[in-house]
This record gives sequence, structure tokens and C-alpha cells, in this order.
Amino acid sequence: MAREKLKLRRIDNTAARQVTFSKRRKGLFKKAEELSILCDAEVALIVFSSTGKLFQFSSSSMKETLRKYSGHSKDHDQPSATSIDLNVEQTNCEELSKKVAAASLQLKHMKGEELDKMSVAELQQLENKLEEGLSRVLNRKGQIMIDQINGLRQKGMTLEEENRRLKQQISITGQPASNDTENTQTEEGQSSESVMTALHSGSSQDYNEDSSDTSLRLGLSCPGWK
Repeated sequence: MAREKLKLRRIDNTAARQVTFSKRRKGLFKKAEELSILCDAEVALIVFSSTGKLFQFSSSSMKETLRKYSGHSKDHDQPSATSIDLNVEQTNCEELSKKVAAASLQLKHMKGEELDKMSVAELQQLENKLEEGLSRVLNRKGQIMIDQINGLRQKGMTLEEENRRLKQQISITGQPASNDTENTQTEEGQSSESVMTALHSGSSQDYNEDSSDTSLRLGLSCPGWK
């Protein structure tokens, strides 16, 4: 049969309470000593009786153990820098996730999706935003087209000016070239005529000389003689 567990409560009798305290205190200190020996643990116990009397046990040095306990408690009370950074990062991630979700929903609304849960006022506000955006898009498109037209006109004017300059350059450099050609042709023509005249003259002179010599040899008179 299982042993009934006694309910712990304060002992009213002062003498019995003192005896129980003394016995339990000795047993507690003995268990602490066994724990420190068996497990190589650093154990320190501090007990104050109901009358304020101090009882203590330490496996090494009470002051050193208390110093370690004090430093360990401070480290646990103050969160480390790593944990603070992690908390900040987690908060930032949560905020960014909310912003991304809101922006995604707004984009769907602008595309005409998921409009069932929107009120009339929200739909009107969305319509105004779309009209403003469309107006800015059309203005930007018109400005780009005007800039392109102006650029083409400028290129056309530049090409016309370049064409006009080339024509002027050709007309200026082409005239002297034509005069030189004519002079060259004239000189060549004159030279050719001079050469032919000289040849004909030489041939006639040689022929007359040959005829005179022949007539003299034959004792005949030349046609020019009387």
C-alpha cells in the first residue's frame, strides 16, 4: 500500500521546530558535500535560522563562489549585443514584410484585381490615382516625342548645311581645274599642229632638195627655172 504523502506546513511548536531545523540543516549540508565530491561541482549554501543565525557551507571559497554568482547574474540580467541585434533585425524584417504586402496589394488594386473588399471611397481614391498617373504618363510620352522631332529637325538642318557647304566647295575648287584642262588641251593642240607643220615643211624641203639634185645630175631643168 502506497505511503500517504504528508503535507508540508510550518511546525508550530518552537522546540520541535528547532530540532527539525538542526537535523535537516545537517542533512542538507551533507548532501551538498556529497554533490561537490561526486560531481566535481562548486557548491555554496547559506542558511539563516528563524532567529537570524547564519549557517553556511562552501566546497571551495564562499567569497569566490559569491563573486562568480554575482557576475553570472549580471550577465543574465543584461541581454547580450547579439540578442539585441537579432531582435532589431527581426523587427525590421517584420516591418519590411508588412510594407511588401501592402505594396503588393496596392499593385493588384491598380491592375484591377482584388477589388471586392474595397469601399466606394477607396475605389474613388484609386480612380483618382490612376487618372493622375495616366496624365503624367501621357505628358512624359508627349515630351519624348517632341524631343525626338526637334532632334530630327536639327539633324536635317545640319545635313542641309553640310550639303550646301559641299556644293560651295565643289563650285570653288572645280573652276580652276576646268581652266587648266582647257589650257592643257590648247597647248597640246598647238603643239600637235606645230609638230605637223614642221614635219610637212621638212618633208617638202627635203623633196625639193632631192628633186634639184636629180635634175642637175640628169641635166634637166627644174620646173621653176627659165
